[in-house]
Amino acid sequence: MIKSALKTGLVLTLLVTWPSYALAAQSSFESWLNGLKAEAAKKGVSQSTINAALNNVKEIPRVIELDQKQPERGNMTFAKYKRNVISDARIAQGRRMYRAHRTELERAASKYGVPAQYIVALWGIETSYGNNTGGFSVVSSLATLAYEGRRAEFFRSELLEALKIIDGGHIGADNMKGSWAGAMGQNQFMPSSFHNFAVDGNGDGRRDIWTSLPDVFASTANYLSKSGWNEDEKWGREVRLTQTIPDSLIGRDHKRSLQQWKSMGVTQMGGKPLPVVDGMRAALVAPDGKSGPTFLVYDNFDVIMKWNRSTYFATSVGLLADQIAN
Repeated sequence: MIKSALKTGLVLTLLVTWPSYALAAQSSFESWLNGLKAEAAKKGVSQSTINAALNNVKEIPRVIELDQKQPERGNMTFAKYKRNVISDARIAQGRRMYRAHRTELERAASKYGVPAQYIVALWGIETSYGNNTGGFSVVSSLATLAYEGRRAEFFRSELLEALKIIDGGHIGADNMKGSWAGAMGQNQFMPSSFHNFAVDGNGDGRRDIWTSLPDVFASTANYLSKSGWNEDEKWGREVRLTQTIPDSLIGRDHKRSLQQWKSMGVTQMGGKPLPVVDGMRAALVAPDGKSGPTFLVYDNFDVIMKWNRSTYFATSVGLLADQIAN
């Protein structure tokens, strides 16, 4: 009898208090949002943009779930990653896209000094050539992440940058779609990257990385160019090790001249001697350890790493670019 009464009391307590918790959470988010609106106004965002972008913004529970989920890198080898992102279908489509958009690609390549195959490779890996740009509202995603607490300052800053993009007339709030973390468009720029690197490739006065391929291509090339791309060098190449290389020399921080690597038994894959260019330095990277493939990477590899700080990603971009150019 006592247990039954206690159980009934607990259920009634939950029924009474649960709505109040939900209302408190909602009120707290609305209070936070009002503070953000005031900050946006102080930073010069127009009231019309603030109303259009933030009046109906909502928290997205799925975004919080994805943000808190730890990536399962323990069993993700480079070999598996490479199979996922450099399929025969993606290579073939990349070559088709290169041919179909050669004029716009070569224009961007010439202007920014970045070979077109790298522009196409980044496009392919980031969004499968524009086919998978993400369906989340960028404003709501960033608001959720800024309010949720983890890296709140970073995402609040990105949200304010997103509002400035809308205010600049580059895209409407309802059409600003992207990944759950706020990366946008066919080349997946964060809002701050948009402001730093996005350019108007077709001369219409807007920087549209969602639907304008000339803008997508020019913006990607501009990013690489401003990040230090050297148009006289490749990204790197897969190599053979004919002698034992100490583990202490493996990694991007251990650059040597090409002549030094050649003297340590590093050759091209077919066994031909390593080409030597005076003044050019390179590092050995082995994403799966020395039991897996080894790559001799140049300064442009470091540039790709500025786009995405993953050795798997940067190596795959280089390999896909080589395949597209063949």
